[in-house]
Amino acid sequence: MEDLVQLRPEGLYCPAGDFHIDPWQPVARAVITHGHGDHAKAGMGEYYTTRAGLPILQWRLPHQVFHPYDYSEAFQLGHALVSFHPAGHVLGSAQVRIEVDGVTWVVSGDYKRQADPTCAPFEVVPCHTFITESTFGLPIYRWPDTSLVARDIVQWRDHCAARGQTAILYCYALGKAQRVLAEIMAHTDRAVLLHGAMAVGVDIYRRAGIPMIPTRLISEMPAASDFAGELVIAPPSAAGSSWLRRFRNAQQGFASGWMRVRGNRRRRNMDRGFVISDHADWPDLMSTIRQTGASRIIVTHGDTRALVRALKDVGIAAETLATQFGEDD
Repeated sequence: MEDLVQLRPEGLYCPAGDFHIDPWQPVARAVITHGHGDHAKAGMGEYYTTRAGLPILQWRLPHQVFHPYDYSEAFQLGHALVSFHPAGHVLGSAQVRIEVDGVTWVVSGDYKRQADPTCAPFEVVPCHTFITESTFGLPIYRWPDTSLVARDIVQWRDHCAARGQTAILYCYALGKAQRVLAEIMAHTDRAVLLHGAMAVGVDIYRRAGIPMIPTRLISEMPAASDFAGELVIAPPSAAGSSWLRRFRNAQQGFASGWMRVRGNRRRRNMDRGFVISDHADWPDLMSTIRQTGASRIIVTHGDTRALVRALKDVGIAAETLATQFGEDD
């Protein structure tokens, strides 16, 4: 039997169902795992996605044809039975389960195993072949408790306030920012200020019923505002831009799994690094792969070599698949 998922120039392709998964070039039918830009691109004929993730795709890819499904709701595409299952990555993110003639493959998309109040938790889906991400596929990447990191962010804000400074925290606008806003609620009730690029994503999460700390937009503040003592959340693209001129005295921090390596913080010229990731760390990659029961593992995203080698060392058949998925963390 041929592979249920194959690599084509347009992206990952399922011949039995005649559809692609997160394709990077235009195709007729695209099954989308989540709304980050490296997985959901414009120009597809039809999009199949989760109902929870639909508002994100409608924002990022307006005026398209969407077919939304609930988690675990099976639907037929050609000869393939397809269903979405929670990936725990961001709101509406999913793994794609494909079954043909009793053989099951699961394409993980991006996923994490840590608890996250802003999205459905990861679901282990038994399968014969598991296509796993490997964004942080090195043993050094092990995540701390996010609630403790959220406490550290609030304490950093308070430290900056005592010095008359603004605390500017850079993080990805879809998923990471909302998770920070939800996690810090346990440690403060003080409103957070937002760069304008964060506004729509935060609003989508609020309309989905996700509790988050109150927020205000920087653009709606008086021109002469003194932002000392405030926590400001902004996209990484704002670092080094003219937007920073409105803050007379500021410290800058970055929230990302890449902050696990101190050299990354120095290279970004950040005062603080906060280790928060929306991807699985090394222990969770290894445990998830075992839990699926898959006899074949296909590894994609990032540097796959260490994970493939570690799996082979414990007797698990593993191989690499080169894709064009990028970095959202």
